[in-house]
Amino acid sequence: MKQRPNFFLLNLMLFGYAFLYAPIITLIAFSFNQSQVITTWTGFSFRWYHELLSNKMILDAALLSLKIAFMTANFAVIIGTVGALVIVRFKTFRGKTLLNGLVTAPLVMPEIMSGLAILLLFVVLQQSVGWPQERGIATITFGHITIAVAYVLVIIRTRLSEFDYHLEEAALDLGAKPLTVFFRITLPLIMPSIISGWLLAFTLSLDDVVIASFLSGPGATTLPMVIFASVRFGLSPQINALATIIVSIVATGVILAAWINLKASKSIDR
Repeated sequence: MKQRPNFFLLNLMLFGYAFLYAPIITLIAFSFNQSQVITTWTGFSFRWYHELLSNKMILDAALLSLKIAFMTANFAVIIGTVGALVIVRFKTFRGKTLLNGLVTAPLVMPEIMSGLAILLLFVVLQQSVGWPQERGIATITFGHITIAVAYVLVIIRTRLSEFDYHLEEAALDLGAKPLTVFFRITLPLIMPSIISGWLLAFTLSLDDVVIASFLSGPGATTLPMVIFASVRFGLSPQINALATIIVSIVATGVILAAWINLKASKSIDR
């Protein structure tokens, strides 16, 4: 018997999608608006994209944010992978419960508290050892790494807890060295989790404004800070153009990843 469609659930789903994506579509449409008033449509134009490409402040902030996000993701993945291996592989050791609590604390702690705590840490270090001499790229990167490591560790730890260790034992029985087993078997199998953790750490760093506001200094203004400051004094159409470019890049990445996964699943079925 053919089941009738539930129109209430269908309308609810459509409302949900409209609630999420209608503002994004509106923002993209008004990025091509000729008028400087973002709520009044006067004609189609690429004016704000040309002005965005000539806005040195926004371009420098975007480049700085990309550098910080890239370094944050790399270090967070390395530290998070090592931490996950230690927690999962070593079943019992003194302080394991405390370590589990410390690595998961940033997940539930408000960002304003984390930013203030890290700022106080750098102030104490500056007074004690003279480092850092000033707040800037290094302090923002260390702050982002501190938060991102927790997310990466949880993702990789979950994958390692479901790992089939018989594969490693079989390789060791066949004469492979532990380091070879790690790079040839363990690392490829947990690589999807590592990539997911890297992307999440990159996104968290690129999107952060609270911690960066505490840890930034002169000449170290990230892109979210520039956007937040400009929105407070009125939304510029250049921000619409910038948001459209970011949304386009993210959508392209999502579509490309979905296409690769679909192609891989088809090859496996064959």
